Amino acid sequence: MSGARDRLLALYRAAIAGADIESLTADAVASIPLEGRHRVWVFAIGKAAYPMARAAVSTLQRSLAELCGGVVVGTDDEAPPAGTISAMSGDHPLPGPRSFAAATALQQVITSKRGTDLGIVLLSGGASSLVGAPLRGLEPDEYTRLFDLLLGSGLDIARMNAIRRRFSYWAAGRMALALAPARTFCFAVSDVPGDDLATVGSGPCVPDPTRVQRVIELLHEARLHDRIAPTYRQYLQDAARGAVPETPKESHPAFAHMSARVIANNSGALAAAAAEANREGVAAAVRADPLTGDAMVAGARLADALIAERVGSEPGATRCLIWGGETTMTLDESAPSGGRCQALALAAAERLSQAGDAGTGITLLAAGTDGRDGTTSAAGAIVDSSTWSCISAAGVDPASALRARDAHRALASARALVETGPTGTNVMDVAIGLVERPR
Repeated sequence: MSGARDRLLALYRAAIAGADIESLTADAVASIPLEGRHRVWVFAIGKAAYPMARAAVSTLQRSLAELCGGVVVGTDDEAPPAGTISAMSGDHPLPGPRSFAAATALQQVITSKRGTDLGIVLLSGGASSLVGAPLRGLEPDEYTRLFDLLLGSGLDIARMNAIRRRFSYWAAGRMALALAPARTFCFAVSDVPGDDLATVGSGPCVPDPTRVQRVIELLHEARLHDRIAPTYRQYLQDAARGAVPETPKESHPAFAHMSARVIANNSGALAAAAAEANREGVAAAVRADPLTGDAMVAGARLADALIAERVGSEPGATRCLIWGGETTMTLDESAPSGGRCQALALAAAERLSQAGDAGTGITLLAAGTDGRDGTTSAAGAIVDSSTWSCISAAGVDPASALRARDAHRALASARALVETGPTGTNVMDVAIGLVERPR
C-alpha cells in the first residue's frame, strides 16, 4: 500500500494548502476601509489563529495602521505577531484552566479599546474550547463536563454549539457586544457544514438564532438534560421564564457595528485535492454527498462507493473520489479517546475486507484538516482491504475495537495512522479514496 499511501498523503497535504489561510486573511484585511491612521485591535482565536494573525498584522503594518493591541489564542504557545499583541494557548477539545485564563485576558484587553477604534476578529475552528469559559455564576468544572458530554453525544456540530454558546462567556454574539461601538470586522475560517457563522467558534460575533426553549429540547433529545449541573438547568429555566436575558438576537444594536463573513471553508480544500490529483494524471471527482451522520455508517458507505467505482472502471484505470464534511460519534464516559475519522476508516477497512477481489486496489484516507482527530495525536488513518487482517495479525480484534469505539488502538497496531501535528488550519474533515484497477 506504500505507493497509494504516499499519493494519498500528497493529496491530503494539497487539501490543507488549498485552504490558503494566510493569503485569504491578508486579502480580507486589505479590503477593510482604513481612514487615516486608525487605532486597530486584532483578536485571533482558533486552530488557525497564528497564521491568520501573522497575515493580518503584516497587511496592517503595510497600511501604516496603529496596532494598539490584541490577543492571539491558539492550541500551542507561539511568538506573538507584534509587540503590542499578547499570545496565549487555550485547552482543546475540552476547555480548562488555560482556556479560562485566555477568556479573562481577552476581557481585560477589550476593555482598553475606544469606541472610535477599529477591531479585527480572526476566527477559526476550536475557538469554542480555546476561549471557553462559563457565564458568571456557573461552575467552571461543570462547564468542562458539559463539553465532554456533548462531544460524546452524537449531536452534530450545529446542535452541539447551539447548546455550548448558551452557557459561554464569549459565544452567542457576546464578543460583538463587548467590542461595540467600535467598528469591527470578523473573518472566519469555517469548520462547520453550511458555513454558519453562528456555529463557527460558537458565534462570538453574530446573533444567536437559537432560543432557550430549543436548547432545552436539544438537551432532552440527546438525553443530557438531567446529566448537566443543577445550576445550568436553573439558568435555562430562568431564561425560559424571562428572569435572565435571552442571548443577543439580530435586533441588538451592537450588531450594526459588526461585519462578519467566511473567508475559507471545506470546499476550497476539496477542490485543491482534486486539482492535485488531476495534475498527477488521476481522474478525480469531488462527491456531492457530504461526510455526515454516524462515523461508522459513513465509513461503510464510502467503502461501498469506492467498490462500486472499481467494479465500473476499466482495467488499468486509476480514479480518485473525494468527500468533505464532518461525521459524529456517540460515546459513553468509559469510551477510549477515539476520533471520528479513525472510526470511519476502521469501518471502511472492515467493508473492504469483506468485499473480496472487489475490495482490492482501493485505499482510503480519512483525516481532519487540523491534523488532530478526537483527543488523539493522529489526524486520521489510511486503510485498504488488508488493514483488517493486519490488525488481527497484530493481536487486536478489529471488530471488538470498532464496537468499543477504540479505532485508534486498532489502527495503530496496523501502522495505519496519519500523524502530521497541527496544520494551522481547520476546515472540517476530508476523505480521499484511490481506486486502482490493474490490467
